[in-house]
Amino acid sequence: MNHPKASPFAKIEQEVGLSKITIAYSRPSAKGRTLFGNQPNGEPGLVPNGRIWRVGANESTKITFSTDVLIDGNKLAKGAYALYAFPEEEEWQIVFHNNTTHWGDGRANYNAEEDALRFTVTPTHKNDFQETFLISFDNIDHNQASIYLNWGTTQIVIPIMFDTKFIMQEQIDELLSKESTAQTYYEIARYYQEQGLHPKKTLDYVDKAIELGGDTYYFHRVRSLILGDLKKYEAAINASNISINLAEKEGKDEFVRLNKNDIMKWKAIQKNK
Repeated sequence: MNHPKASPFAKIEQEVGLSKITIAYSRPSAKGRTLFGNQPNGEPGLVPNGRIWRVGANESTKITFSTDVLIDGNKLAKGAYALYAFPEEEEWQIVFHNNTTHWGDGRANYNAEEDALRFTVTPTHKNDFQETFLISFDNIDHNQASIYLNWGTTQIVIPIMFDTKFIMQEQIDELLSKESTAQTYYEIARYYQEQGLHPKKTLDYVDKAIELGGDTYYFHRVRSLILGDLKKYEAAINASNISINLAEKEGKDEFVRLNKNDIMKWKAIQKNK
C-alpha cells in the first residue's frame, strides 16, 4: 500500500560552471527529539556520536557528480556515491562511499575499505532551528559551491570545487579545431574576458566574430571590455560608442547604460594619468 512517508524523499540538482551535482535523500523531522549526541538523561540521541549516519533517512543518501571534483583538497572521480557521516561532538567524519547498494547506512555491511574519500569537518551550531533535515547549496560560482547539511541547530558545510577552466578549455579547443562561426568566436571571447584570460588572443577572437558576423552591439560591447583590460582606453571608448549606436537602434537601453558607465570609468582613468 502506498502511504505518506514520515521522511519524504527529495532530490536536488545544482549546476556549477559546466558541472552538475545531484543529491537524492529523505528528510526526517526532529519532532522534539535529541538529534545528535546524547539526550539529557545520558542515553544516545537519534544519531549517536561515532555511529555511521546515512545523512538523511530511509535509503542512503546518494550524491552524483557529472565531472571530476575536488573535495578537501582530494580529487574524486565523477560518478555516484553514498554519502555517510560519523558525527562526534567536536568534529565529524564525512564519507563518500563507493558502494551505493546498502539500504540505509549499511551498518554491519559497511566496509571502510570501500570509501572513496573520508575527511574531517567541524560542525557549527546555529541559533535558528531547522525542523526538517535539509541539504542545500550556496556560495556558487563557475568553479565551486558549498553543500550545507542543516538539522536542528547543527550545520555542516562541505566545500566542493571543479576545474571549470580545464573543462571549458577542452571544449574551446574542440570547437576551434573545426570551422567555427561568428557566435563561437564571440562566446569564446566573452568567456575569456569574463575570466580575465588571454586578453590579446581574446581580442583576435572578437575581431574574428565581427569579421564573420558583422557589427552587433554585443560584439562591440565585449570588444570594448577587452580593450579596456589591455589598457587601450581610447580604443575601448570608440568600441563602446559603436556599441551604443547599435544598441540604440535595437532599443537595448541596458547596453547603452553599461557602455556609458564604462566610458566614464575609462575617461576618469585617462584624466588621472
